[in-house]
Amino acid sequence: MEYSFSTNEIKDYAARLKAGDRVLLSGKVYTSRDAAHKRIFESLEKGEKTPYNIEGASVYYAGPTPTPKGLAIGSCGPTTSSRMDPYAPKMLDLGLYSMIGKGPRSQEVVDAIIRNGAVYFCAVGGAGALASKCITSCKVIAYDDLGCESVKELMFKDFPLIVAIDCNGGNLFNSGR
Repeated sequence: MEYSFSTNEIKDYAARLKAGDRVLLSGKVYTSRDAAHKRIFESLEKGEKTPYNIEGASVYYAGPTPTPKGLAIGSCGPTTSSRMDPYAPKMLDLGLYSMIGKGPRSQEVVDAIIRNGAVYFCAVGGAGALASKCITSCKVIAYDDLGCESVKELMFKDFPLIVAIDCNGGNLFNSGR
């Protein structure tokens, strides 16, 4: 199936999405990678505020390149998601709606996706320059010292994704092999 919806509608669509479905996603998404996840968890442990409200959020595992003049963002392709697997179950339990990256996830992450009615999308690796054309704005919101790994707020417009793991346990990395 093919769908087109906004990040604030993910929970409404999650139950009907199946691994292999194509989605054009629009709306607010946050970048967060290894170093940012580590800092977010340090904030959680200290009872401090996180850079964005995790509940209802969508996270894109990406570290965009510097923004060329006249564009909203530089190249912005997905990074390997499994590096965030130590953090993902707790993030999902805190209300994270969706994750966007590339590659398979651990069984613990799959279980958390199912438990929380969330979804894991994959973006096409190696096509960051093309993907950037579907991002209309980018602003650093935390951890500027991390450079490309800082937390950024992005606005997607019809960003092309594939449902890789759905909330019913469908897993493209198992069924597609």
